[in-house]
Amino acid sequence: MTEANPVILAVSARRGHHFSKTPQLSIRLVEGEGVDGDGHRGVTVKHRSRARFNPTLPNLRQVHLVHSELFDELRAQGYELAAGDIGENVLTRGIDLLGLPMGTRLLLGREAVVEVTGLRNPCIQMDRFREGLMQATLARAEDGSLIRKAGVMSVVVSAGDVRPGDPIAIELPAEPHQPLKPV
Repeated sequence: MTEANPVILAVSARRGHHFSKTPQLSIRLVEGEGVDGDGHRGVTVKHRSRARFNPTLPNLRQVHLVHSELFDELRAQGYELAAGDIGENVLTRGIDLLGLPMGTRLLLGREAVVEVTGLRNPCIQMDRFREGLMQATLARAEDGSLIRKAGVMSVVVSAGDVRPGDPIAIELPAEPHQPLKPV
């Protein structure tokens, strides 16, 4: 569900390769690269396992967005999470990130624009952070297909500063819409 006024609740970044990120007063998105000062910033893939496979692949995971409604769901299961805990750069409220089609553009604040590239695939690092968390971010649809709930990944289309409290505007791609897949 997307509300009338989706908003950014928190922004996070962290130098180096770490699972969790540190909440910030603001982050700067750099066109074609990601979050300034973040370990996953770059034109080519920065995710360690993917970089070992092929370090020349494009970085489709420059900015990680998570809907805070997931934190509400996980809290009901006994998982207390804070902004940045599961590696997200942008924590949102009031937008159905998982329901967006591939290629959706999100205006974050006044000038930064990201394009959604796909779903985050929950990994074993989640269980290393909190036992059972990976499974808690997965579900099964009625048809048996896997539902990944750990947020979406995106690339930076237009640079800009992003802060908690900034609005989010949604620009859907031309139809036919393609559902998100893991990246």
